[in-house]
Amino acid sequence: QVQLVESGGGLVQNGGSLRLSCFASGSISSILVVSWYRQAPGKQRELVAKITSSDTTNYADSVKGRFTISRDNAKNTVYLQMNSLKPEDTAVYYCNAFITPYTDYRPRDYWGQGAQVTVSS
Repeated sequence: QVQLVESGGGLVQNGGSLRLSCFASGSISSILVVSWYRQAPGKQRELVAKITSSDTTNYADSVKGRFTISRDNAKNTVYLQMNSLKPEDTAVYYCNAFITPYTDYRPRDYWGQGAQVTVSS
């Protein structure tokens, strides 16, 4: 069974930094695209950043130049380095991964449980 576990959230002051981690465990054949989404209270979930298996990255305009997504394939972990954080970055951050499991080799989406990021002004 495949699971995604996020860590690294917390409370930080305006202008501060945090690094989120997303660790994939279980019977994994390959990890394809991994994305970070976020959802603020009363708002829809939005895509923050994405990284493909060939390390191509994409970012939401609101985080370009401040956030960096990266992956360590040996550790089955994807990171989201968040610098120059703003109060409007406050949200629950979710990891999403398109993974091929060994069980049936059918790629599908998996989601983590979410990590709270709060930026105080």
